[in-house]
Amino acid sequence: MPASLPELIVTASTVQPEAARALDVASAADSRVAESATSAPATAAAAATVPAARKRPRPGERRVQILQALAGMLEQPGAERVTTAALAAKLAVSEAALYRHFASKAQMFEGLIEFIESSIFTLLNQIVEREGAGQAQAQKIVAVLMQFGERNPGMTRVMVGDALVYENERLVARMNQFFDRIESTLRQVLRNAAEAQGSSTPTVEANAQASVLLSFMIGRLQRYARSGFKRMPTEQLEFSLKLLVA
Repeated sequence: MPASLPELIVTASTVQPEAARALDVASAADSRVAESATSAPATAAAAATVPAARKRPRPGERRVQILQALAGMLEQPGAERVTTAALAAKLAVSEAALYRHFASKAQMFEGLIEFIESSIFTLLNQIVEREGAGQAQAQKIVAVLMQFGERNPGMTRVMVGDALVYENERLVARMNQFFDRIESTLRQVLRNAAEAQGSSTPTVEANAQASVLLSFMIGRLQRYARSGFKRMPTEQLEFSLKLLVA
């Protein structure tokens, strides 16, 4: 299944340990100062006031941290509109620091949408290429989106548009295109299934069934977000799909 955004962050073990080396140097300096404390108290006092070196994020790491923090804030049930001031406070940085990595808050949301698109469409392409029957492919497509939303609550609020209220209109348009692409993929696999079954109107049947499945997915995601993430999208999913995809 797709990884959640926090898993994309560089782990602590991969970051150059400048801070650790700085602490080692400081520790050694303290030892030398202690040994000469009786002869040089002024020097010891000065060494004690030297601040530890501050570790700087690696290139690109701060950008991912900002997106992770934004997604985390969206996961809070009943969360209001996320402001850049609140986001900066959560990261303990200035708002100006945010804008060194993103030109606007809309661009931050676009970063989340890009993650959603990349995760889902990579999996959908694999399903279309590897799965056999069209109906099985359709069921897999629905399951992938439901499982992704369940594992990424903040992303669910972006997908259904709750987090995009009062934000740039292009964000809502982009999410609409996201669902249009999913419906198009469903039409393709369901039309193949209808043709294999000898249907006289495979396109009509596929379009109708894809529309129903898309409505089902959006409805499940909306219920999940509006229930405070209590009603899971995958609730009785297998039985529901048997009813929807005969």
